[in-house]
Amino acid sequence: MFRNPNPYKAGWLIEQTGLKGYQIGGAQIAQRHANFILNCGGATASDIFNLICHIQEQVANRWSLLLKPEVKLLGQFQGTT
Repeated sequence: MFRNPNPYKAGWLIEQTGLKGYQIGGAQIAQRHANFILNCGGATASDIFNLICHIQEQVANRWSLLLKPEVKLLGQFQGTT
């Protein structure tokens, strides 16, 4: 989901913030690997986008790093990505 900001791994940073399993609507941070977002059923684009923003905010607050998505977001969104 996110690019690795050298020298760290994005999944490790997300995991260290305690976000594994965190869910917004139908979108959830995977339990097995924190750098994956799962659709647990009925996730909307807004759920996924809001989860991305939440991850970025939590990692930035703890590590002072902005995680950049590996995916290209299509559509109109408001947030930090």
